[in-house]
Amino acid sequence: MTAQPVIRGQGPGVVTRFAPSPTGRLHLGHAFSAIRAHDWARGRGGSFLLRIEDIDGTRSRREHVEAILADLAWLGLSWDSEVVFQSARLDRYAAALDQLKAMGLVYPCFCTRADIAAASLTAPHGAEAVYPGTCRGIDTTGRIHEPHCWRLDAGAAAAVAGPLNWWDETAGTVAADAASHGDVVLARKDAPASYHLAVTVDDAAQGVSDVIRGVDLFAATHVHRLLQALLGLPTPRYRHHPLLTGADGERLAKRHGAPTLAAMRLAGEDGRALADALRQGRLPTGFMASAH
Repeated sequence: MTAQPVIRGQGPGVVTRFAPSPTGRLHLGHAFSAIRAHDWARGRGGSFLLRIEDIDGTRSRREHVEAILADLAWLGLSWDSEVVFQSARLDRYAAALDQLKAMGLVYPCFCTRADIAAASLTAPHGAEAVYPGTCRGIDTTGRIHEPHCWRLDAGAAAAVAGPLNWWDETAGTVAADAASHGDVVLARKDAPASYHLAVTVDDAAQGVSDVIRGVDLFAATHVHRLLQALLGLPTPRYRHHPLLTGADGERLAKRHGAPTLAAMRLAGEDGRALADALRQGRLPTGFMASAH
């Protein structure tokens, strides 16, 4: 691979990570997040880890992995230890899912995307659609070989775990309310682990002490806190930072054609100067930071 990291000694205490998906090129929003996680660890003598969330085998691309490594090096960011790939950790996710199955807290769901979309039409206007639990408690005799995903029975899981909370740098102590998110998917036939399950297992396995990520993932932390309790895993501290948006106020995203770091790098721009500008809150013209 290109752009090999500078290996530093493991510092005590603080461990952060940057965990992009190689389904497209990184953009300014990714740089903003990676710099925050990197600097938080480096400023405290800790470790900064790089994890590639390539569990989506149909969309992940090797060339995107190469670009991620090159982009981070261009920004002047270094990481500790070997890069971790989720695709090499499927047995860990399967073991976690089996643990939840043994506890009777997950169930197979046979609903199609069309079924779920139709159910979503009943959600209040502007509200996030929550899976209505159509398959919860149904007789699955003779159906387990049909295409299905595995969902967490959030109500039963919350009852087993009891009251939970987690710490966010901005919000303080937050009472976990995973049940309000409904029965989230933990594994699909085409993806052996969902984001929720994989990130929870990986953060614990890598000893991550501080999760630094965008505020768009604040709500997901409710689910992660519940999974941590069920699986007997430690709970890190959380720091959800503002998102970078375009002039239209929409957050930067690969699918919306946000300017990529690779394009800037190949155009000869100075990555370290860009990183320093982002650290100081000086955003390129046409971009802004939003807490929503």
